[in-house]
Amino acid sequence: MERNTSPEILEYDDEGVPHNLIGDLLDDEQRAFLQNDALRGYDNDSGMTMLRIGAMNLMLHGIENPRFFYMDTLSKDFTQTREYDVILMNPPFKGAVDKDDLSPTLPGNTRRSELLFLHLILRGLDMGGRCAVIVPDGVLFGSSRAHRAIREKIIEENRLDGVVSMPAGVFRPYAGVSTAVLLFTRGARTDRIWFYDMAHDGFSLDDKRQPVPENDIPDILERWRNRHDADFQSQRAARLEALRREVAPLKARRLELQADINRLTFEKAIAPEGEEAKDANHALDAVKDVMNELEAQIAPLQAHIDQLTRQFWVTKGQVAANKHDLSASRYRQVEQDEVYYESPQTTMDRLLVLERAMADEVRALERLLG
Repeated sequence: MERNTSPEILEYDDEGVPHNLIGDLLDDEQRAFLQNDALRGYDNDSGMTMLRIGAMNLMLHGIENPRFFYMDTLSKDFTQTREYDVILMNPPFKGAVDKDDLSPTLPGNTRRSELLFLHLILRGLDMGGRCAVIVPDGVLFGSSRAHRAIREKIIEENRLDGVVSMPAGVFRPYAGVSTAVLLFTRGARTDRIWFYDMAHDGFSLDDKRQPVPENDIPDILERWRNRHDADFQSQRAARLEALRREVAPLKARRLELQADINRLTFEKAIAPEGEEAKDANHALDAVKDVMNELEAQIAPLQAHIDQLTRQFWVTKGQVAANKHDLSASRYRQVEQDEVYYESPQTTMDRLLVLERAMADEVRALERLLG
């Protein structure tokens, strides 16, 4: 509707959502297809609340007779096969499955609804049909025979295009489970799998879900669209390398300051009361201030580096070698910053100084007692 509405009619709100989608550029055949064939939905929640809301939403967006049906698509009554070009699904993760009414076309070795829905999607998609489905993280790495079987089926018999790993909290306050989006194509061949390890979705990850500045979704969409564009990927790689060069001297300086902070903290601890203690405290505070300023310079550069490394490719062979595990954390290579450690000799020297200081304190105490 957005593509087929005249630009002068379209309006966009602050969030970029288009309005006035009247589709004035559609011809009669396209309009009839949109009204009667393009969209079909199913739900079987008790009370039909979601059914009513979904049908009303479609009507408000111009679909006069929504094809939104009350039906359990895992049941024997749902017999559709290879009917869909695109399936979008957010299935229940802990839905109750009626064993007696379960469709015989679905595997009988599991009652986990999230696994059964994946089999249902593969049954419903036509050859070349595409799917985006939200699954709990357990689907990605579950070790049961049923978990491994559906992952192998998607990867070995179809094309797993992408895995978007989402943080726990994106469905709060309703559920706190970690989830992921699987994107796959029916009947194609998997060679490489595109991964994105998402950290932020534009809202806080607590029950309040307040808007926050951090949002990976625009980056996910841009990088998904350009995942096969060599120029786009090379530009991102060049930008990542430039950021690493820029942040390297800052991180080296941070290690030097950490050494100074360790030294000054020790000197403050052993300094006698009086001016020496005050001087040591002032010196330590001054270095900490410099460290805070340095961290403020590093933080935005590191955030940009982290985002640029959230996308990565994994070969089918790598996944197969890991029992078809699809956890982003298994394959993502996260760069670890160098950690500052005192040299063993410095530590030993300071222990000797502490030992002498304690001995002096003990002698002073003996004099007081004597």
